[in-house]
Amino acid sequence: MNRKNIPKTDSIQELAHFWDTHDLTDFEDELEEVNEPIFELGTQLLVPLDPRELEALNALAKSRDTSPANLIREWLIERLEASSEPRT
Repeated sequence: MNRKNIPKTDSIQELAHFWDTHDLTDFEDELEEVNEPIFELGTQLLVPLDPRELEALNALAKSRDTSPANLIREWLIERLEASSEPRT
């Protein structure tokens, strides 16, 4: 049987594409159990919003084809970068 090897990558997109096009049972001899997290998420922060703010955030995120969490993160990074730039 001629098959591709499991990709050695940290790219979730690349791995997802591989497993969407391959059968896990064809690779049972290559699999190993892993007991520690593979993909670690960053620390999460709860931000209280009133219903109107949440509705506006959801609508804006949808119009930009992203999630509310990604939009907030993008804004936060922009503000942090701007605040760390030297002021003239």
